[in-house]
Amino acid sequence: MSSLLAGDWHLVMSLKRNDDGFRSTGGLQDRLRRQRERRAARREEETGASTGAKRQRRTPAERKSGAPGRGSRRSFRASDEDRRWSDSNASPVPRRARSKRPGPAPSEHAIEFHQNDIDPGAKKVVQRLTRAGYEAYLVGGCVRDLLVGKSPKDFDVATSARPEEVRALFRNSRIIGRRFRLVHVLFPQRHVIETATFRRNPPKASSADDDDLLIRSDNFFGEAHEDALRRDFTINALFYDVDRARVLDWVGGMAHIQSTTIDTIGEPAVRFQEDPIRMLRAIKFAARLDFGIEPRVYDAAVQCRGCLAMAARPRLSEEILRLMRGGASQRSMWLLWEMGMMDILLPELSAYLADQEDDADFWQLLAALDQRIARDGEAPNDILLGAVLLAEPLAESSEGKRDRARAIGRSLEPMIERLALPRRQADGVRRILTMAPKVRSGRGKRFQKSEFYGLTQQLFDLQNRAKERLSGSRRRADDSLDAEEAAASKG
Repeated sequence: MSSLLAGDWHLVMSLKRNDDGFRSTGGLQDRLRRQRERRAARREEETGASTGAKRQRRTPAERKSGAPGRGSRRSFRASDEDRRWSDSNASPVPRRARSKRPGPAPSEHAIEFHQNDIDPGAKKVVQRLTRAGYEAYLVGGCVRDLLVGKSPKDFDVATSARPEEVRALFRNSRIIGRRFRLVHVLFPQRHVIETATFRRNPPKASSADDDDLLIRSDNFFGEAHEDALRRDFTINALFYDVDRARVLDWVGGMAHIQSTTIDTIGEPAVRFQEDPIRMLRAIKFAARLDFGIEPRVYDAAVQCRGCLAMAARPRLSEEILRLMRGGASQRSMWLLWEMGMMDILLPELSAYLADQEDDADFWQLLAALDQRIARDGEAPNDILLGAVLLAEPLAESSEGKRDRARAIGRSLEPMIERLALPRRQADGVRRILTMAPKVRSGRGKRFQKSEFYGLTQQLFDLQNRAKERLSGSRRRADDSLDAEEAAASKG
């Protein structure tokens, strides 16, 4: 009796009135078993109607042998290997055989990087995805930087697995994004490996205005070769197979890595009209990597520079800051000015530079900034970067004005509107450039408690270094000219 369920006690009490039934333990057990089976059958019918997976009772032979019946709970269990990496709240992910890569075959290049060059977290993400039967590669800037001998700032992974499938494989992950969903796989010390599903270019839809090529949505899953073709430049469309130590190239990017040139995938004019920010990215990669720009790409960028007005303003301001942060701000701004894009983005600065000599203080100030970034290994505060970029033109526009702060504020207003600069950043630039003359002249003690006083001192340090560079370059130019004149007189 102790083995009976508490819920069946009312049945036992009813059997006490029947001496034969009570003494016959076999009959009692049979009746209890049948009642439990009826209850279990009703529960299975209720759950099976909603899930479409009604379980069936085992036959006596199956019960005796211990084998699970069709549709039993044991037949629905995933293996321990499948369950190991699944989330506690997610359904187990079945392992599947790795299918043959669809689409055209890429050119493969056997290149094995040193194990310390590849982030261990990124390697772990790729290998776990491939073991689960998906395609997964290192992609984009990390492959490019490894090929040119630079240390990648971050590692990105592209895979055939959908975001939900990636999330189910990694408990230490989260799905982010509304425009296009990505998975961030989280590791200790706030280290994140961004994992994206292969995408493809959106299908061409008929439009009343065929000249409008601007891409407003590209949320379409695709295959690996389609993901490579949708990228902007050939050097950014290289995939690296970690297990096989192969670089996969669908677009000819390895040839441009070897020739140190920037080229687009497809017609450059079309690509720039699809996304005008690509013109700024071409400048950024050419400056940081010391690459040349293909003539057809250069000409298309000059021709399409007016399309920058169609780009999202926050993206424009962020790309300008990236040009300043990368350690190659001098060459970046020179290309921006030379190609006419500065006339669109910062006409105030462009007009100022048009009246200056080629070795003006502005260019030497940017060179001093690049030296500091190379020394420290990181870029300074964005407010200081804005002050460095706009110090010379704003100082000229406010020179001789009685209310210097108001004059600088008026000059900043059109830039804030044009580039959607954050108010706090613009206000910081204004306050730094307002207090700078007083601090330099020794009348700025009252500003020492300001949060921007330290940034003002850093600006002074960069300006002093720029003056030293300018005087040194001019002295060398004079010595060279004297040597040429002396050689000519002897001849």
